[in-house]
Amino acid sequence: MAQGALSGLRLIEMGQLIAGPYCGQLMGDHGAEVIKIEPPKVGDAMRTWGQGIPLWFSVVGRNKKSITLNLREKEGQGIVRKLAAKSDFLLENFRAGTMEKWGLDYETLSAINKGLIMIRVSGYGQTGPYSHRAGYGGIGEAMGGMRYIIGEPDRPPSRAGLSIGDSLAATYACLGALMALQHRHVTGEGQVVDSAIYEAVLANMESTVAEYTVAGHIRERTGSILPKIAPSNVYPTSDGSVLIGGNQDSVWKRMAKMMGRPELGEDPRYATHVARGENQTELDDLIAEWTKNISSAALLDLCEEHGVPAGNVFRAPEMLEDPHYKAREALVEVDHPQHDNFVMQNVAPKLSKTPGHIDHVGPALGAHNELIYGELLGMDSAAMADLEERGII
Repeated sequence: MAQGALSGLRLIEMGQLIAGPYCGQLMGDHGAEVIKIEPPKVGDAMRTWGQGIPLWFSVVGRNKKSITLNLREKEGQGIVRKLAAKSDFLLENFRAGTMEKWGLDYETLSAINKGLIMIRVSGYGQTGPYSHRAGYGGIGEAMGGMRYIIGEPDRPPSRAGLSIGDSLAATYACLGALMALQHRHVTGEGQVVDSAIYEAVLANMESTVAEYTVAGHIRERTGSILPKIAPSNVYPTSDGSVLIGGNQDSVWKRMAKMMGRPELGEDPRYATHVARGENQTELDDLIAEWTKNISSAALLDLCEEHGVPAGNVFRAPEMLEDPHYKAREALVEVDHPQHDNFVMQNVAPKLSKTPGHIDHVGPALGAHNELIYGELLGMDSAAMADLEERGII
């Protein structure tokens, strides 16, 4: 694998599904050695997830090494302690208290390796009255306030169509791990990173709480718009739709000129941010009446010419054909042992001196047992065969 910014660091990934493993993916993308621990014979449940063909693990497991280990057995727990002694990070997303039950609490592990950074991702965090509850991403999205404001106002709360809560918690976990790494550079000591799904969602809830405590206002579901932010919507075209964001005063003036109606830029109903917000529905209807007779491509060209932010609403087919995606290599084809034309999203963000890289898709279950148990931990083949026979690895 190419040398990434995190090259030379080792992370032990425990847990499964998304909230923990996505953090491991982010770190592996940028060069960390990620050793993923999976249950013998069955592996991570993500190996069977996906719509249609189960391909999700090939993405979230990319750049990782897979070993099998029975964490419920004391012998398996002992092997984790040996791995922790040789690692920089240990990542887990079990229910709070599980690691303590297994004798893998931070106090025990830090006594073995004082520089170890333990990354803990859970639904509710490691403390508090809800900490021992099971918590999935969707629950965190609901409790963190996001689910309530997604959807149409006349329908129950909707979901985003992606595991946003899990991914946010994993991203904050990665951010926290790198903060802890800087602290270790200064002090030599590791620490615990406690990333709760509901708090990661809450961190992205803008001023919603302050709006209530100061003004008694509760944001409601508003569909495709943000109330009082106009014009900013998806507008119909003769062959589809385009999202336009012309909500800044100077941009709106350019947009009015683009529409052939420069007087609207000075019209008291629309000239200011506040005025446009008060007349949002009327303004959206006016714009839609103009856009519906123009093709999407022509409308985008006009927006570019006049400096008005706009874009298509993409699906995978449009992403694959888009010239900007191609120029930025936002999508990349990766060799896959079972599938041709396997394309996935590339590494983000882009670093100028130490760019990340996708070396391989998620590996086969236990593909690196011999490498990790043999070379890293020094087990001989007889010892590994014995552990395998007894269901430890």
